Amino acid sequence: MQKSINWHRFDTADQVATAAARQIIDAAQQAIADHGTFKLVLAGGTTPEKVYCLLADTNADWANWIIYYGDERCLPVGHPDRNNVLAEQAFLNKVSIPSEQIFTIPAESDPVTAAKDYQPIVANALPFDMVLLGLGEDGHTASLFPHHVHNEDELTHPVFNSPKPPSERVSVSAKALSDTTHLLFLVTGENKQDIVKAWRAGADLPIATIEPENAIDVYIDSAADNA
Repeated sequence: MQKSINWHRFDTADQVATAAARQIIDAAQQAIADHGTFKLVLAGGTTPEKVYCLLADTNADWANWIIYYGDERCLPVGHPDRNNVLAEQAFLNKVSIPSEQIFTIPAESDPVTAAKDYQPIVANALPFDMVLLGLGEDGHTASLFPHHVHNEDELTHPVFNSPKPPSERVSVSAKALSDTTHLLFLVTGENKQDIVKAWRAGADLPIATIEPENAIDVYIDSAADNA
């Protein structure tokens, strides 16, 4: 069971994105002041995309940002459905983060090889400064799906038989995603109401396996949260 969750409710998805972008910038400033870099894990999805567009229009100390991904779909390089392509188009190609500080998951290979190759990158990065995650209608987060069993000690997992296409993916593990100073869930849309209720009630869901030491922040719009 997750220790502490701070629910931040907003009227609209746009307000969620605005508040999340502000929180990310604040966390970046603090991390860079504390230890010189800001290690950020990006999520896929439409809600993070809104956040990325806002970040792209912000002035920040980009030279000290380091970017990672929570998961990726096993698709060819440049495929429009890859998470890194979305992030690049909305955000990364518009700011001056050094390319050598952006660590994409090599998911164009098979899931086992890609997970193995990304594992030392994650190991070297921990702890992260901030992890962004979304919430699927089934309770999945990153590419950690219900009823999928993974080695809890791993830092990355190959994912097969995803209920959402494509069936093959790579995901950073719950253990690694939990090793962060800030964890921010972005949840929007009426189709998330049922799973949010289940999460609040303590259901056994993949999203509930992310357990950082510090409190979790959930930025949610009124459409997703009718509690």
